[in-house]
Amino acid sequence: MATAATALGLFVAARLCGALVLAAAAHLTGKSTFALLGRSWDSLWYLGIAAHGYGRTLHFQPGVVHSDLAFFPLYPGLVRIVTTVVPVSGGAAGLLVSWTAAMAAAWGMYRVGVLLHGHGAATLLVLLWGLLPHSVVLSMAYTEPVLTAFAAWSLYAVLTGRWLWAGVLAALAGASRPNGFAVAAAVIAAAGCEVWKRRGRVPHSLWTGAAIAPVGWCAFVLWVGFRKGDPLGGYFAVQRGWGSRFDFGADSLLFVRHLLLEGDRLVFPVTMVIVAAGVLLYALLIADRAPLPLLVHSGALLLITVAGSGFFESKPRFLLPAFPLLLPLACALARTARARPVHAVLVVGALAGLSMAYGTYLVAIADTPL
Repeated sequence: MATAATALGLFVAARLCGALVLAAAAHLTGKSTFALLGRSWDSLWYLGIAAHGYGRTLHFQPGVVHSDLAFFPLYPGLVRIVTTVVPVSGGAAGLLVSWTAAMAAAWGMYRVGVLLHGHGAATLLVLLWGLLPHSVVLSMAYTEPVLTAFAAWSLYAVLTGRWLWAGVLAALAGASRPNGFAVAAAVIAAAGCEVWKRRGRVPHSLWTGAAIAPVGWCAFVLWVGFRKGDPLGGYFAVQRGWGSRFDFGADSLLFVRHLLLEGDRLVFPVTMVIVAAGVLLYALLIADRAPLPLLVHSGALLLITVAGSGFFESKPRFLLPAFPLLLPLACALARTARARPVHAVLVVGALAGLSMAYGTYLVAIADTPL
């Protein structure tokens, strides 16, 4: 338990330092730290749903319609519960939910790391997740911490043979974000592999867990579809109104071409580098022969990120729940820490500086949707 406490303590220290740097920048620029963390961009949509339910739609130019039906219900539901029980504002409730979920996610990925590579690599896995360039999102009223928490514990349940828990947690992950279906895909793929290896002689809990896993995602997509008069296509029509669709990366490639030939604001080339790094890390994860559910989960998230159109600058945020991508780095850093501790400290220090500086830039300076 002491090692788990160390990992969580390092994670809290990383995010607390990032929040303090952001607060200093907000003070210097005359902005509110609370507003930046609790009431920015998508947070306002979630808080609106928590307070008033679904029904808000903004019409822009032809074909651009932003509807709150694009946002999955679990996070605003949790915010609503907190505001009902505790006398706090919606923004404060959103931060409480996100911060609690981030801690649960860190603990879950630590357990996954210990199971696969031992305490040292698991601790560094958690620390690296807290020091990603875009990890400032983990301190905001956003849904990524919630999805990552359910994903980490669902994957842990799969790896330890707790199929019913894996399915229930995957269903909750699917109810939190559109890309939450990646968790259900991991559970179903692992279950199918187990059925194949055992020639069908598997416990009933495996079948039940696999059947439950996609329920959260499918239920909301169908509900939106019925509400829009098109059960199978209604939700995807809502997403198209936001400019989000699966186009096999065509839109992203056009934007990358624009970046290479013409350049743009800092956030866009950094996004391109982060996504490219994610692809490389996935190749390393495959080379390390990671367990199938981790490969499917991370691969699905990476595919959605790379092959989907929409807000290009949001792609690093979509990869936050793909924590298994950090396992090769965590293992390499653990080996470095044993052989050359000073080198490992320098690497972590450099990552911390980058994370705090870039996170502050994203939220307090760039004024770009996350």
